[in-house]
Amino acid sequence: MSISGTKTKKRILSGVQPTGNLHMGTYIGALMQWRANQVDYESLFCVVDLHALTVPEAVDPEVLRRNSREISALYIACGIDPEISNIFVQSDVHEHAELSWILGCVTPLGWLYRMTQFKTKSDKRDSVGSGLLTYPVLQAADIVLYEADQVPVGQDQKQHIEIAREIAQRFNHLFGDLLTIPEPMIPKMGAKVMGLDDPSRKMSKSIGMEVKGHSIGLLDPPKVARKAIMRAVTDSGNDIRFDHASPGVLNLLTLYEVLTDESRESIEARFSGKGYGHLKKDVADVVIATLEPIQARFTELMNEPGYLDGILDKGAERARSIAAPVLTAVKQAVGLGR
Repeated sequence: MSISGTKTKKRILSGVQPTGNLHMGTYIGALMQWRANQVDYESLFCVVDLHALTVPEAVDPEVLRRNSREISALYIACGIDPEISNIFVQSDVHEHAELSWILGCVTPLGWLYRMTQFKTKSDKRDSVGSGLLTYPVLQAADIVLYEADQVPVGQDQKQHIEIAREIAQRFNHLFGDLLTIPEPMIPKMGAKVMGLDDPSRKMSKSIGMEVKGHSIGLLDPPKVARKAIMRAVTDSGNDIRFDHASPGVLNLLTLYEVLTDESRESIEARFSGKGYGHLKKDVADVVIATLEPIQARFTELMNEPGYLDGILDKGAERARSIAAPVLTAVKQAVGLGR
C-alpha cells in the first residue's frame, strides 16, 4: 500500500543533472522514453541539482541556477506535458536531503566504493568530496521518496538502480517493510547513443563540452549539428546494414531509426549502394528537423519566466505532498521525532 496514499497507477521517476546542454543521446535514451510513458504511468521528472554539487570546484552558482531553469524548459520543449507529468527541481523539496542522510546511515561503505562512477571519477582527482562517494545514496532517496515502481534509465545506469534496491531492501530488513523496491525501465532500442567522434564511448555531456563534434546538443544551431554529423567516424567500407555495420555506422543508423520510426528493412533499402555521405546527410536532415520545434518551444518558455516558475512551483508542491508522508514514516520507523 502507498504510504502517501496518492497512487492511482504505477509511478516512475527520473531526472537529469543541470550541468550543461542536453544532447541527442539524452533525448533518445531518456526524454523520448519519458514522453512515451507519461500517459500510462504517474510520472515525476526532476532536475537533480543537488547531484550537481558532487564536484563543487566545478560549480558556478549562477550557472547552476540558470541551467536548472533551462533543463526544466527543455523537458517541456521535448514533450513532457506539465498537465500530465510532474516537473520540479530537486532542491525545492528538502525531503531529498533529509532522507539521503537516513539511508546513508544504513548503507555499507563497501557498496559505495564498488560503484563504477565513483571509481572512474575519483581516479582522475587527487582528492574528492564525500558527495561523489554518497551520490548513489541520494539517488536512492530520490527514488524511494516517491515510492517509484520503475526508473527509466539507460543500460549504463542500471548499477545505480541495483544499489537503490539494495539500500531500500536493507532499510526494510532493519526497520520494517516501508520502502518500495524500484525496478529499472530500460528501453529496448536507442538506449545508448555513442559519441560521433568515438563510437566506442557513450555520448556524454562532459566530453561534449570539451571535444567539438563529439555530441549534438539539443540547442545546437543547425550548422553545428550538421557539421558534427558529417564529420562522424565511420569506416573505409560502404556497407549500410545494421547487422554488419561498424560501430560508427551503426550509431548513425540507430539515430535515423529512432528519430524516423522507420523499419530496419526500409532503412537498409533506402541507403543501399549510396555510401556513407548520403547516410550522413539524411541523418543530419532528420536530426535538424527534430531539433527545430524543440528549440522554438524552448525559446518561448525561456521568454515566459512566470509561466515556467508556475510549473516548477506547482511541481514542487505536488512532489512534497508525496515525499513528506514517506519521510515521516521513515523517521518514525527509525525512532526520530517525538
